[in-house]
Amino acid sequence: MMNRFSAYLEIASNRYRETFGLYFEDFAVGQKFKHRPGITISQQDNKDEALDTINNAQLHYDANYASKTEWQHCLGVSTMTLQRLLGASWKTFAKKKHIVAYDDIAMTHPVFDGDTLYAESEILAKQMYADDPTVGLVKVQTNGMNQAGDIISKITYQILIYKKNQHPFDKMQSFKLTEAEKFYAHRQLADGSFMEEVGLYLEDLAPGEVYEHRPAKTFTFDEARVHALRTLEWNPMYSDLEYMKVMFGDKLPINENFLIGSITALTTRTFGRVVANLQWKDIQLASLVYAGDTIHAESEIISKRNSHSRLNQGIIEATTKAYNQKNELVVSFNRHFLIYRKGLGPYEVAGY
Repeated sequence: MMNRFSAYLEIASNRYRETFGLYFEDFAVGQKFKHRPGITISQQDNKDEALDTINNAQLHYDANYASKTEWQHCLGVSTMTLQRLLGASWKTFAKKKHIVAYDDIAMTHPVFDGDTLYAESEILAKQMYADDPTVGLVKVQTNGMNQAGDIISKITYQILIYKKNQHPFDKMQSFKLTEAEKFYAHRQLADGSFMEEVGLYLEDLAPGEVYEHRPAKTFTFDEARVHALRTLEWNPMYSDLEYMKVMFGDKLPINENFLIGSITALTTRTFGRVVANLQWKDIQLASLVYAGDTIHAESEIISKRNSHSRLNQGIIEATTKAYNQKNELVVSFNRHFLIYRKGLGPYEVAGY
């Protein structure tokens, strides 16, 4: 069976918009999906999850106590594992309405600092949903594995997935999914399972193509404040509300450096095979961005070439423009970055 699950809408000639998730009709009992990327867990992640949720089990953040237990190390919070595993599956299940039931959440192997978690899902059942004709009910089992291949968790749940042409965004636009092979959301492995793809290769990108990056990002004051403080950006215009009110009234500005980083990050679903950024230039900030603004970005491929020093990579030049919810241009820049050539990256040996 060929994989025809596309991750892009064709907006116009040479213009494509990222889109994610399979429709209810796309799922079939027995399908298996390998979700990528994985995520490496740190003790900082573990401690933050425990303390933020007021978890009184000191096993998660008192290393001295944990060393006296059978685990000998701080044990990963089970609900952190749950969130990471189902979060990792978002691209395949992005057309969901919501989860209606968890049938079973089993933690089968401990998680510790430094473990890398991967998620794999199998479709167990699907049926019509009488309460809402726009969606269908899909029963899924998502298993979590660590870097050694140990199954750390088995999660069985029921999720509502929108049918084709029934998702709220479908009703706001009439664009069709492109069927070009380079835009497939997954590739099918020899065992029949589907591996999520992580971006386009050098050969897949062509000068003149424009990619609209979705979903957009809404900036909040809390995240902007934390990013500023953690980068030694202690100018009160990013952290002192009284100062901000005098300077900007009711608006809370987003730090420019955080803004550039976030907009660059928005491009990484299409440019997910990036190796390293080489240069930003001609960066123009046409308008300030404030807390509450929603920013979407688009990138045009300007040029590409093979790298002279890295035979498995090439260099892309792209211009990225970012707009706010009023479709006003707020930032634009030109960027050069290294990206892997087809079949020459570390993906197979890394389990991608």
